[in-house]
Amino acid sequence: MTQPAQQLAAQVLDGFNRHYTRFRECARAAKIAFEQADWAQIQRLAAERIAFYDERVVETVNVIEQDETLPFSDTAFLQALKNHYVELLMEHHQPECAETFFNSVSTKVLQNEYFNNDYLFVRPVISTEYIDSESATYSSYYPHRDGWRESLLQMFADLGLNRPFTDLSRDVDLILARLESSAQGTFAAKPNLQIQAVRSLFYRNKGAYLLGKIINGHREYPFAIPILHDEAGGLYCDTILLEGRHLGSLFSFNRAYFMIDCEVPSALVQFLATVLPQKPKAELYSMIGLQKHGKALFYRDFKHHLKHSTDDFILAPGIKGLVMLVFTLPSYPYVFKLIKDVISPPKEVDKELVEQKYQLVKRHDRVGRMADTLEFSNVAFPRSRFTQELIDEIIKLAPTELGFEGENIIIKHAYIERRMMPLNMYLHEATQKGERTRKDNAIIEYGHAIKDMVAANIFPGDMLFKNFGVTRGGRVVFYDYDEIEYLTDCKFRPIPKPRYDDDDMGQEVWYTVDRLDVFPEEFEKFLLTDPEVRETFMRYHADLLDWQFWQSHQKRIKAGHIEAFYPYPHHLRFGATQPISK
Repeated sequence: MTQPAQQLAAQVLDGFNRHYTRFRECARAAKIAFEQADWAQIQRLAAERIAFYDERVVETVNVIEQDETLPFSDTAFLQALKNHYVELLMEHHQPECAETFFNSVSTKVLQNEYFNNDYLFVRPVISTEYIDSESATYSSYYPHRDGWRESLLQMFADLGLNRPFTDLSRDVDLILARLESSAQGTFAAKPNLQIQAVRSLFYRNKGAYLLGKIINGHREYPFAIPILHDEAGGLYCDTILLEGRHLGSLFSFNRAYFMIDCEVPSALVQFLATVLPQKPKAELYSMIGLQKHGKALFYRDFKHHLKHSTDDFILAPGIKGLVMLVFTLPSYPYVFKLIKDVISPPKEVDKELVEQKYQLVKRHDRVGRMADTLEFSNVAFPRSRFTQELIDEIIKLAPTELGFEGENIIIKHAYIERRMMPLNMYLHEATQKGERTRKDNAIIEYGHAIKDMVAANIFPGDMLFKNFGVTRGGRVVFYDYDEIEYLTDCKFRPIPKPRYDDDDMGQEVWYTVDRLDVFPEEFEKFLLTDPEVRETFMRYHADLLDWQFWQSHQKRIKAGHIEAFYPYPHHLRFGATQPISK
């Protein structure tokens, strides 16, 4: 019994080790791609890395299932397997992620419907608090000893970038000036004045981000410095971000995951938690590309919230969708989305296609305009917390996604997203309260959201306001993906001129329309019925009604242009006209 359990534990850990080796190799390749300004390679690496974890899980499961002698029905064997695995993790540098990998493999081999407390890691077993790594997570610099300028110059030199800065002395002057203007004297040297900076850069899109904090006495001041390429082929610092809201936006759930090389992820996340204290660790793990462990932490947090709350799951407020059934827990800032069994016309999609659309978004750069989703299978909810109205709605519209087991309801497949106020409800509320400025800002943001997605080669498909949400910071984000398409796959056309005088008076169109045909002039009919919305939209985003706008972006993308996206306000940039390489 002991030897087979030991061997199997080693096989599972070997599967995880192969995954994490590839994970780190991807980050190192991202550094090289950034140095070479190979933006297409950055995109490929980010998309490919999403699948690394599942590939290794499937690979490990296939190896295990070849041995038909393993006694998976023996509870003593399963307990021994977990115990031996724990022993192997005692000196491991990624034990928390390895525990999650064990759960992923075990649930597939044992076909568990949801977490089994006895044989899976429902709670972490190995402490990550004092794990030592061969290389520290961050470096420290001491301005009171070496001076601010020399400390910052050394900080950049230690990054080991194989492409020079165009004028690092200028950039350091700009950083120091920004620190001086924002600190208002708080950086006057006190005991323990130091700069701590993460040793590896965070890579995403066309930028690399240096994260750290200044410690002065008992106060800490987090910062992030975006490093970009200029047209001369050198590097430059675009700004320094000091406010929590801007740092939070950098790590927003609406953006692609970073690529960063870290030997001890728990140590990196612990450091990030001091820089971004408002972010739960589940989100921090996800944002450094360890989204599977982030998902496991999210589930643990969710179970904790259920235990310490009393409200019921209800149907989400707002217009009901044709494709997704959405419910929520009012005390919890997320929504749960199920794909309906029968999708009503005029939608021309099925379950499989909708799942593919969500995977497309997961792999794509979300550019701050598309909500990230957590995908769960066979999740147990306490039946007593579901309203009868919600149960009846699921039985009616998504019965294959619903199961009952004792006192639990089993949801077989769900997408979980951060809850936002639907844009249509936001606009209605602003209208009711006479808040014209708030309404105008939302419409301006809506247009920018579409244009950002266009620049990222995404056509949202269904552009109705109900498919967009407004974040707490007032940012408009898209979250309904069943009609999403690559921009380059669509055919944007002007509406053909009528053949006869009465053509445009009839019920039917007089021209043929293929599935991917788009007529931007038609957007006006269903988006701009409110005069105030129309006025603002036409002032700022009338070009979205012009088919040539869409075609021009298609041509740029097909020519190989990759847009730069700035996860911070334009006015914060050092000399906001600073050029970037195309």
